[in-house]
Amino acid sequence: MTIALIAFGIAAVGGLVLAGIRFSGKPYPPLGLALVHGAFAAAGLVILLTALGKDATSTLAWIALLLFLGAAGGGFVLFSQHWRKVALSRGLVVVHALVAVVAFVFLLIASVG
Repeated sequence: MTIALIAFGIAAVGGLVLAGIRFSGKPYPPLGLALVHGAFAAAGLVILLTALGKDATSTLAWIALLLFLGAAGGGFVLFSQHWRKVALSRGLVVVHALVAVVAFVFLLIASVG
C-alpha cells in the first residue's frame, strides 16, 4: 500500500496546484496538469486494488478505496467540465478534494496499523 500512498500523494500535490489555479480566478487549469493529476490518481487506484486483492483484511483500506472511487467520480465530472471549457465548479472541487483527503488519511492509518 506504500506505493499507492506515494501515487495518491503525488496526485494530491497536483490537485492542490489545480485547485489553486481554479481559486485564483481562472475558470480551468492547464489540461496537461489535469491529465497528470488524474493519471497518478488512477495509478493509485489500480495499485490499491492490487494490494487489496492480495491482502483483503484491512477494513479501513477498503473504505479508503470506496472513498477514492467517489473522489474519482467527482474528478470525472470536473474533467468533463474542463474538456467542454466550462468553468470548474468550485463546490465540486472542494468536495472532490475533501473526499480524497479523507480517503488518503484512512489509507495512511490502514498502512501504519
